[in-house]
Formats: sequence, structure tokens, C-alpha cells
Amino acid sequence: MSTTRVSLDDIESTSTKALVAHGAESWIAAEVARAIRVAEANGNLICGLYYLESYCKQLQSGRVNGSVEPVVTQPRTASVLVDAQSGFAQPAFTRGLPLAIDTAREAGTCAFAVKHAHTCTSLGFFTEQLAAAGFIGIGFTNASAVVSPPGGKRALLGTNPIAMAVPAKAGGVSFQFDQSTSAVALGKITMAASAGESIPPGWAVDENGEPTTDPKAALKGSLVSTGGYKGYGFGLMTEILASALTGSVSSLNVSGLKLADGPPHHLGQFYMLIDPTTYSDDMFWQRLDALADAVDQQPGARLPGSKRQNKSAVDIDAALWSNTTELANG
Repeated sequence: MSTTRVSLDDIESTSTKALVAHGAESWIAAEVARAIRVAEANGNLICGLYYLESYCKQLQSGRVNGSVEPVVTQPRTASVLVDAQSGFAQPAFTRGLPLAIDTAREAGTCAFAVKHAHTCTSLGFFTEQLAAAGFIGIGFTNASAVVSPPGGKRALLGTNPIAMAVPAKAGGVSFQFDQSTSAVALGKITMAASAGESIPPGWAVDENGEPTTDPKAALKGSLVSTGGYKGYGFGLMTEILASALTGSVSSLNVSGLKLADGPPHHLGQFYMLIDPTTYSDDMFWQRLDALADAVDQQPGARLPGSKRQNKSAVDIDAALWSNTTELANG
């Protein structure tokens, strides 16, 4: 694979231009492009430029609304709801975030929901913002059904990720994780199929419910939950919180997220903001420091998402970057 070195500034600005060229309002395009930049900086390739072409095609087909203004309401004292109105998840989250932060500061916690949104791709992008604001952030979202229940062969759940980010006392993020409740993200299967590579055992089953290492057979079949029944339980929990609780679509009723045509995704996201000092004051920071010290004492170990290096540029697949610049030119 041929790669080219591209600055993160160029990734963000070119993504913004591409989205605007295909029908997104400039402020909305900027929010989505910022998420693409962060995904590429973190090496989360399936949530970065990999999705840009589908965003552009779906803007043109009307599957996602690139000009709608999200509607923010407060159903109850410690609850905030944003209706994305078939628009992107990133601008919907941005519109609701200030009220969610103010609510959490006042009440100690805030339940923050986004409904009727396009796929949010990287859920950790959002929980990281909650931690950067000083709160423990926990997030859930669902996706199109690609995961079958243990013992079954028909897709029931999406990859249904869970993310959590914990603030640092001095500011910023202490640690974070973002993981699917499926054994692997669907994008890794599609990338393996495109590259003609096999996949490890335990990722998927074929259409007959038999384990497979063939990504094309996996795409005709379904993924499996991570950890079997344990991951299945977390996937069900995510489905309830992201879909039923927010009044958004169920995974069973969402067509492929990257398909150019079709109905809007109408997915949901549910977040909890928790003031870390509500119950134990500074004891929280003491316990967090002790945990971090215990990890640091083990060479090669680290808290997930910690000690990330700041980057100004990353290596991008040359063909992908060429396609990105073409999209920016309309």
C-alpha cells in the first residue's frame, strides 16, 4: 500500500471543503471534519477519511441533512435531549453540550441524549469532550444490525460500542476507551475483504452460523459478540439505552451505514456526565492517582488512551487521499 504524509490541518480543511461541496453548511461540515481529524490522529482509520466519501454521497442523496439546525430541549431537571433531525451527530452533540455541562455542574450528573442522528462513527470523540470539560463521560450508541446472538445466525444488534473517558485533575483526559460490543468493528471486516486478506477466528460466522475466517463469508453472515454472552449482554444494554431510551431507530431497522441511498440513519446516542467529586471530593483524585501509579509500575502497561503523542501529520493511503482531494473539488 502506497502512503503519503498529510498534515492534520490539511485533513481537516480538505474534509470540510468536501462536505461543503456536497451540500453541508459550513459550520456543520467543520464539526464533522474535526471528528475526522481526531480519528486519523488517533489511528482510528475506520472512523476517519474512510467514511468521508459515504458522507458526501449521502448528503447528495438526502440520506443525511447537512443544513438542519438541531433542536435542544431539557425534558427534566438533569436531562438534556437533542433532536438531530436526520442530521450529523457531531453538530447535534455540539449544540447540546453547553446545556449538558451546565446541568451536570448544578446537579452533579446529567443524562444527555441525541436522537435521530447520522452515525457518530467514533463514540470516544464525544466522551473525550466530556472528560475535557471535567466530567466522567460514558457513552452508548447503536448501529445497523450485523451481530447475531450466541447460538444464532441472524443479525440482531449493531456493533453497539461503549465509550468512557475520565478527566485528569489538572485538566484534560486521564484515560479513555472506546470499544465495540462485537468482537470487532465491521469496518475491519470490510477492509480485509477489500484487501483480499483473511480475518482471525472468533470474529464472525457465515450465513449458516458457522465460524469463518473469510471476510466475504462474514459479510454475508454476521459478527459475533466479544466475550460471547458477556459481550452480548453489553450489546443489548447499549441497544436499550441508545435506541429505546432516546426514541431512535433500532439496529434491526437500519440499513448499511455507508450505503449512499436509503432512509436517514435516525440512530441514538446516550451519554452520562458525572461530576467526579460529587460523592468523595478529592478522594476521587487520590484513588485515580493510585490506580495510574499501579499501572505505571508495570513496564509496558498503560491506562487505555493515555500517554498519546501529539501529532501534526499522519501517513494516509495515497489512493484514499487522492479521492479525498477529488471530493473537495466537487
